[in-house]
Amino acid sequence: MSETETHVTHEEIPRPPGWMYKSFRIGRWQTGWYASPRIQLGLVAFVCFMCPGMYNALGGLGGAGRASTGLADNMAVATYSTFAVVGFFAGSIVNRIGVRLALSLGGVGYVIYSVSLLVSEHAHVGGFNIFAGALLGVCAGLLWSAQGCIMLSYPAEQEKGRYFAWFWAIFNVGGCIGSLIPLGQNIHVKTQKTVTDGTYIAFIVLMFFGMVLALFLCDADKIVRKDGSRVILKKNPSWKSELLGLWETLRDAPYVVLLFPMFWSSNWFYTYQMNGINSAYFDTRTKALNGFLYWFAEIVGAAIMGPLLDSSRFRRSVRARIGLVALFALTMIIWGCGYIWQKKYTRATVEASDFVSMDWSTPGYVGPMFLYFFYGLYDTIWQSQVYWYMGALSNSGRRSANLAGFYKGLQSAGAAVMWSLDANKLPYMSEWASNWALLSGSLLIAAPVAFYKIRDHIPVEDELQGTDETLEDVLPVGHPEKATA
Repeated sequence: MSETETHVTHEEIPRPPGWMYKSFRIGRWQTGWYASPRIQLGLVAFVCFMCPGMYNALGGLGGAGRASTGLADNMAVATYSTFAVVGFFAGSIVNRIGVRLALSLGGVGYVIYSVSLLVSEHAHVGGFNIFAGALLGVCAGLLWSAQGCIMLSYPAEQEKGRYFAWFWAIFNVGGCIGSLIPLGQNIHVKTQKTVTDGTYIAFIVLMFFGMVLALFLCDADKIVRKDGSRVILKKNPSWKSELLGLWETLRDAPYVVLLFPMFWSSNWFYTYQMNGINSAYFDTRTKALNGFLYWFAEIVGAAIMGPLLDSSRFRRSVRARIGLVALFALTMIIWGCGYIWQKKYTRATVEASDFVSMDWSTPGYVGPMFLYFFYGLYDTIWQSQVYWYMGALSNSGRRSANLAGFYKGLQSAGAAVMWSLDANKLPYMSEWASNWALLSGSLLIAAPVAFYKIRDHIPVEDELQGTDETLEDVLPVGHPEKATA
């Protein structure tokens, strides 16, 4: 190797011609090229900031900002029921139509969902509300499967935790800002239980912007990493080949099913936290403050988890085991504190005519405030661990999309069941108990994967199985195997 070649930097590695592969600077900051994992994941994060981020802010208020949770519960059942069905096949659809179109179509559902809530404030449109909820499930399945494909397959192996942290932090800034909207509009009102029309209009505008922003993404076949390598895909996929890919994913890695209980549990707790705690016990301005703290805790959690998951002090297989044990301990501690809080009230307590919602000025608010913050922190740790496990099992864009589809499908099926139970007035203590049992039990079931199936590195040859790609297609320029591939 010549002296010149020895000093070649990442920025000097040859890339395809065209504007999307040219690096550029903003001041002293080197941004990289447009079709790089960093830029594309940033765009996806802002799409999720605008669409599901705003949706989370509405959900964090409890009842989607309404005084009664009944309509929001029924819409959520419709959303997660269709999400569960579409989620299983969404990876195949994303592989067929591309991540750019999938993300933009996904944004449509969020806009119509918020429009239906605004209309329902002025007229009874129950049918439209349920349709909007069901449509959102279809659209969200596409959006989250595309997002999962990008986040799991675009980064290099040693960067997956960091990329998750960047995405999760930006995404949850959406929830923070979304919570500040009703907080600002209701900050001087202690007793109001519903948000204003202006709140819904603000959400609609932001969601629409996110839907349009998705159209500016590149599809996965255009992405070039900083070492010159590409994302592993299947060339010219057909609907038949992609549906077959679902089966191949399970056939080639049957141990993935041990992660399914973690997938199922990963949205189960939102219903209890948002309806059973925030909506049930607090007034509107305090709900908005709690929502802000919840999503801010998600950002804090992402900042902590990213470096830990990618830490070079321990091999990846060791990190997988430590992460599972730590998550189990946090489940016992945080949800144990949740049990102490839940003993204070029941559904009958908060539905009584003389019940006064807690305000942030009420003595004793600090305790539940910190509990709600740590529930948000726990959510980030749980989701980051699940995503990291999936990313550690595969670097293939095709397989990652299928894994993300399984994840979102099962996650949504669990959420649909929980929202239905809440709509049917399941006691709050029973909701708490179901969370504690599912979360702790699913970690025990996932232990064999964490302890025995996470490898320190996945050879490229393993990922090329079931695709039409060759080593020549995906290896970086100058790789010693590229010339002989």
